[in-house]
Amino acid sequence: EGRLVNLGCAHGHPSFVMSNSFSNQVLAQIELWTKKYEIGVHRLPKHLDEKVAALHVAQLGGKLTKLTKHQSDYLDIPIAGPYKADHYRY
Repeated sequence: EGRLVNLGCAHGHPSFVMSNSFSNQVLAQIELWTKKYEIGVHRLPKHLDEKVAALHVAQLGGKLTKLTKHQSDYLDIPIAGPYKADHYRY
């Protein structure tokens, strides 16, 4: 039927994408367990999604830098983040 061929021979699920997804899932499980959320549907906190991105950015050849005070003031975001707008959905 082709499903396993896609997983094994194509780019249906690249390992980099899977690593990001699994990392988000693990951090979400730790967050749910340690913070004792009420039963329901919750979004992954932005700081956790950004942590996963920061851990993976080097694999893309990128290098993260810290915002300066001037940049932080101009963008109106904290130096430590989170950096995504409130309307951003994952």
